[in-house]
Amino acid sequence: MTSRFRVRLAAVFAVFALLTTGVVSGQSWASPNDYPTQAEVDAARHSVTKKKKLVARIDKIIAVLANEEESLSMVAQQKGEIYNQAQVLVDEIAAKVKILQEQADAANAQADAAKKQLGLIASEMYRQGTAGTSLNLLLNAGKADDLLYQLGAQERVAQSSDTLYQRSVQTQKYAESLNSQLKVAKAELAAKAAIARAAYEEAQRAADELTAKVRENKAHMATLVSQMAILQRTSEKLAALRAAGLARDAAQAHGHADMTAPELYSVGDPNSDKVEIAIAFAKKQLGEPYVLGGMGPNVWDCSGITKGSYAVAGYYIGTHSATNQFREMARQKKLIPLSEIQRGDLLWYSPEPNVFDGDKAHVVIYLGNDLMLEAPHPGSEVRIVPVRHGEQLFRYAGRPTA
Repeated sequence: MTSRFRVRLAAVFAVFALLTTGVVSGQSWASPNDYPTQAEVDAARHSVTKKKKLVARIDKIIAVLANEEESLSMVAQQKGEIYNQAQVLVDEIAAKVKILQEQADAANAQADAAKKQLGLIASEMYRQGTAGTSLNLLLNAGKADDLLYQLGAQERVAQSSDTLYQRSVQTQKYAESLNSQLKVAKAELAAKAAIARAAYEEAQRAADELTAKVRENKAHMATLVSQMAILQRTSEKLAALRAAGLARDAAQAHGHADMTAPELYSVGDPNSDKVEIAIAFAKKQLGEPYVLGGMGPNVWDCSGITKGSYAVAGYYIGTHSATNQFREMARQKKLIPLSEIQRGDLLWYSPEPNVFDGDKAHVVIYLGNDLMLEAPHPGSEVRIVPVRHGEQLFRYAGRPTA
């Protein structure tokens, strides 16, 4: 295992250990007792004071629901990222195993052929003697009576046989070496696959919990929107838009992104033509479901759709991992401060946004006009939403086409 693999795997284990506690701290979860009854709504309709209090109560519940979903979303994104990184290691080692298997198969075939060749020579010389068929194939018939010539020919046969023997031994040792490497690589692959399976199961549990919460919240929101429409004497459509705004504000309320990050190096402007190719592909996936580890053609996760979109435009942005895509942009020296973002840039979200090389939980494509395209989390679909400027937004963006 290379040192690079060990470092990356250590990071995976560290975050995995942190997340498997399954605790989302500091949350104020909504209680069923908080929700207004229809009787309360009816009673408040004709009282300005009661109406204001009830609207404020509903607003608070909407904010709590948004916070619940946002917190579970970050946990699910973190665990999904751990799985993606573990799967990247599996894929890399699987590719190594495939190459070693092909090399070992070829070497084993050569070793078997060399063994057969030595066996045939030994058998022939045993049956015919050194002056028999094997020797006569090398002798000049006109000089067959020349004793010195025969002795020289015998020496050449002996040397040729020794060369074949030594070559056969080397071929067999090479095959054994490859077989040994293949055995080690297969064991490593099995170990990494087990880690990836455990990470997937953990991520899937978080995904299931979030999906259930999203489904539950949609039902609650439908009721709250209806109550809000009644209290404010407006349509449910307008009430839904207001509720969505409240939820978005609640998600943004946890501080603000660091917009003061210094420039790291000079990064050119994006290639607008290539950016539009990537964005056009991403937009074609709008409404398609988020699936853990998804990278098309009809299901996506966050790093799956960013990787797929820029692949269509002809750019490699890193492996199927938000963290690895950040590191690839850093390797290519294509990171820019948030204050300089342009259409097509990649944005990252992280539970530790001030740790430069820390793991990134989520990646999106910036569309300009404060909008972004993302495959957000389990229980949702590919969508376009306003940029979330909360403190979890990482302070540098990436520009693949620079």
